[in-house]
Amino acid sequence: MNTRLLNEGFNPMSSSPINGASYVLTGLRWLPKSGLRGFVAAPLLINTLLFGAGIWWSTGQFERLDQTVTGWLPDWLGWLHWLLWPLFVLTALVVVFYTFSVVANVIAAPFNGLLAERVEKMINPAGATPPTAGLSWKELLLSPLGELNKLLYFIGWAIPLLVLSFVPVVNVAAPVLWALFSAWMLALEYADYPLGNRSVSFRDQRRLLRKHWPQTLSFGGMTLLLTLIPVLNFLVMPAAVIGATLMWVREAPEQEDGNRRP
Repeated sequence: MNTRLLNEGFNPMSSSPINGASYVLTGLRWLPKSGLRGFVAAPLLINTLLFGAGIWWSTGQFERLDQTVTGWLPDWLGWLHWLLWPLFVLTALVVVFYTFSVVANVIAAPFNGLLAERVEKMINPAGATPPTAGLSWKELLLSPLGELNKLLYFIGWAIPLLVLSFVPVVNVAAPVLWALFSAWMLALEYADYPLGNRSVSFRDQRRLLRKHWPQTLSFGGMTLLLTLIPVLNFLVMPAAVIGATLMWVREAPEQEDGNRRP
């Protein structure tokens, strides 16, 4: 195993409960590495074009919506236009952001699987490769279907949290719970690529991440923080895939021969 490359950018205290965050930052530093740039650039270019097209389409839709709403309002309620417009803009931003995130993950899924495989080969060029190394085109084309499984899991937990947000007194804890849940989901999202390459089932992935929950939440928390930074958020996805692969190889090697998908 290439220990120099594996340890590059890491604090030697690998057992630190919060070192998951360092893997995301290391993933950012790995983006320009030769052999990885193609897997990073392709989905980034596609998603940037889609995001630009989404913004352009949304702008046109809101202009027409604004004209429609203005036509509905009587003159004496014209002042409501200035209250409704910011609400429409905010709603648009939320919808576009989450839609873009879902679409970006679906489009990038095949590339991310290959990226995780490539990172592991760079770390351990002469060692054992993932059982699914050399993924077939059929597997690559079906990989976006795995996003549906994660989406259903997300919905199953998001709905109770959403309901909890409207319960008096208890809803004080809702922001913290949402932040923790978001960190967990992001860690699960990106760990799926290196673990999925080893045919670890989605259920066993969750079990593994729970076993390493301090690293998992610090990894997801840093990923969540970086997604809030404009421009940098476009690079978070490949950086998190790289970071999750490094964390998988370094923190959980015992799972190499662990549970496989049936």
